[in-house]
Amino acid sequence: MKKKNGSSLLGGDWLASIGASFISIIIGLLFGFLFLIVLSLINSDGEGFRSIFSTAWKYGFKQILMGGFYLPPISLGQEIAAAAPLILTGLSVGFAFKTGLFNIGAAGQYTLGAFGALFCAIVLGLPWWACLIGATLFGALWGAIPGIFKAYLNIHEVITSIMFNWIGLYAVNTIMYGGGSGVMYDSSKTKVWDLRSLFPASVIPNLGLATFFKNRSTTIAIFLAIIIAIIIYIIIDKTTFGYELKACGYNKSAARYAGISEKKNIVLSMIIAGALAGFGAGLYYLSGIAEWKPLDSTALPAIGFNGIAVALLASSNPIGTIFSALFISHITTGGSLMNSQYFPPEIADIISGIIIYLCAFSLLFKQLLMKRGSQRHSAELLDSTLKEPPHIDSLVPESDIPESGEASGKGDDY
Repeated sequence: MKKKNGSSLLGGDWLASIGASFISIIIGLLFGFLFLIVLSLINSDGEGFRSIFSTAWKYGFKQILMGGFYLPPISLGQEIAAAAPLILTGLSVGFAFKTGLFNIGAAGQYTLGAFGALFCAIVLGLPWWACLIGATLFGALWGAIPGIFKAYLNIHEVITSIMFNWIGLYAVNTIMYGGGSGVMYDSSKTKVWDLRSLFPASVIPNLGLATFFKNRSTTIAIFLAIIIAIIIYIIIDKTTFGYELKACGYNKSAARYAGISEKKNIVLSMIIAGALAGFGAGLYYLSGIAEWKPLDSTALPAIGFNGIAVALLASSNPIGTIFSALFISHITTGGSLMNSQYFPPEIADIISGIIIYLCAFSLLFKQLLMKRGSQRHSAELLDSTLKEPPHIDSLVPESDIPESGEASGKGDDY
């Protein structure tokens, strides 16, 4: 009989991971709703609980749950446009995770990718696909530096990534601003030049999506992001190179013993991670969603750090990253649609933060699901055994069963 374990009962390890992520999402949403109820209670003027509950639902939680579907098709187009770069930053963090690296530098690589895309568009006047290549190369270059430090100097990638996040931000802002007269800087708007009006060839085409969603920022970027996610999945799970990367992530000593170059794979992993983050920045700014603001030097791009949430929620699975990025974009869009008179849009960030925190317990949730599946299978196996006990004759070959005469003879001799 072929044995089954809890993993097989749950449809495989991946199904348990999905279940753990859903538990994190549900608990996070419940905490968010409770937070909205508390805010409604604080701002209420002695109203009853029913009114407080209604306010929390009608002006806050309903928008978060519906996301872009609350005001379609415009808000739905915004949600899709925002999800494309999130998929790439999630892939960036998740790809490094597979090699046992924590790429907290996705924000810096995203920043350099934005610079590469805008430089190719504004200064060089290249078409959109060439600008995407430029963004990818700049991101890869910035990702390679922490990888080299980690591989050859044994300096932890978290330290160097954080440092190069801010180095990249200040360097990019300084070059773009150029003392107020930079070639990429529009002093009248304190932003870089608008690509859509001045460099239309550098804007990613929308193929009718902008008309359908009534949002000109909705382009084919989402399809490009999905294609990249599928390619990354194939690389990680279906190629020798991906196997070597995962081997280094699981056990570097064993990988080295097997003849796998640990240092080479660390550098290549960070290069690819940086390239993915840079590509995501290209999708964002070449879609015309926003213009870079060189004077804003106080914060790194949030999309870079949101990629950590996307990767954790997806358990670093490239296909799962697509759905987790859409979910994060969904609740963020919903948060922006909440009635600001009652609730600030940052509520969506709080919910995302709770979900991220719970993702740290996803392994625990996963183990509980696997254990429950294993226990259920054991109970079913025991029940079937009790209902249909095996006959003793079916367990002993006929040649080994003595005849009655032989048995009695042996007994008499004894």
